[in-house]
Amino acid sequence: MIDRYSRPEMAAIWTLENRYRNWFKVEQAVCQAWNEQGVIPDEDLKNIMVDMDFDIDRILEIEQTTRHDVIAFLTYLEEKIGPSARFIHLGCTSSDMVDTGMALQMVQAGELILKDFDMLLATLATFVREHKGLVCMGRSHGIHGEPITYGFKFAGFYAEFLRDKKRFAAAVEDVRTGKLSGAMGNYTVITPAVEERACELMGLKADIISTQIVQRDRYAHYFTALAIAAGTVERICVELRHLQRTEVHEVEEGFAKGQKGSSAMPHKRNPISAENMSGLARVVRSNAIAAMENQALWHERDISHSSVERIITPDSTILMDYILHRLNRLISGLRILPENVEKNLWGSYGLFYSQRVLTALIEKDMPRQQAYVVVQKRAMESWETQKSFPDLIRADEEIQSRLSAEELDAVFSLDPYTRFEDEIIERVLNEK
Repeated sequence: MIDRYSRPEMAAIWTLENRYRNWFKVEQAVCQAWNEQGVIPDEDLKNIMVDMDFDIDRILEIEQTTRHDVIAFLTYLEEKIGPSARFIHLGCTSSDMVDTGMALQMVQAGELILKDFDMLLATLATFVREHKGLVCMGRSHGIHGEPITYGFKFAGFYAEFLRDKKRFAAAVEDVRTGKLSGAMGNYTVITPAVEERACELMGLKADIISTQIVQRDRYAHYFTALAIAAGTVERICVELRHLQRTEVHEVEEGFAKGQKGSSAMPHKRNPISAENMSGLARVVRSNAIAAMENQALWHERDISHSSVERIITPDSTILMDYILHRLNRLISGLRILPENVEKNLWGSYGLFYSQRVLTALIEKDMPRQQAYVVVQKRAMESWETQKSFPDLIRADEEIQSRLSAEELDAVFSLDPYTRFEDEIIERVLNEK
């Protein structure tokens, strides 16, 4: 996953080098806190608080013997630091270092993804403003409903991505939590004051209560927030895939010079970006299920969650980073075909005016159900004969008896469908 989808900034977070660097940062913070308590001498702390390049091969070599990654790492630190290393890991258990180090990595990844959301929201805001007023057909069940605009359509996606960002920002804060409370979480050797100070030094908050681990509801929050955002990605991609169908053809993805769509059919231009992101979004969502399964562990801790998180944590963050950047490119290069938008708008013979006619008849004191039957009769005739719905309405004697030609002219106007567009769009884009 790292090689195929990740940008360098995200890939670097999930390397063994960064994992060990964060583990060492945790151990150093604990030692500094102990030093402030008068437990670790200044000279020993000086030997511990050093910059270090990690020999990954050596650590893995030690692990071949220990069969324990944390002990292998601590053994390596002893080799590099010498006698002062006896103070490292004082009062801690493996999960203190692993979970707190993972918090640092998840926050690092989360902050990149939050920047991705900002980038995408800015692109969507530009798209909304540029396509405000472009009247298009709104659809429900895939069937023509009433006119909306492309600005309105994409303002809805903007609003949803903004909610996704808020949810994920809250999840990042939830995992910005360290745990340095010892083997069962009851501070047998280490103290709450050392834990709180060490977490403060790392920019984390100390968990208010933990067992041997940070409880995985925090992680589930993080992964489900990503999953919900992935659902929004797929929603917009499904929309773009539909709008690119030959029969609709209102939009086109960018198509590079020399690009090919099919090995057999040279004419093909397929919605491959939207399809690709639809598929990747499903992976992010499925990983959230694994994260929720990790909540139920035995007693104060087991390690059934560990193997899962080694997969889903880099995969989900790398994928979401990739997806948001690719979606941003897709929206930035999306081509709208106004002539097809116009053709599709009138492709159902003006039937979208049916509610306007119904409402006008009700306002003329015709009972609602009677008015519905009258309008539906002409609507079905328009469907079956492919004749203009407004023309059939104007020719209906019962309707003529209720509505004048001038009143029908007012009914058959596009203005009511866009009269609040500016207000809605500004309300959306000004939301924080």
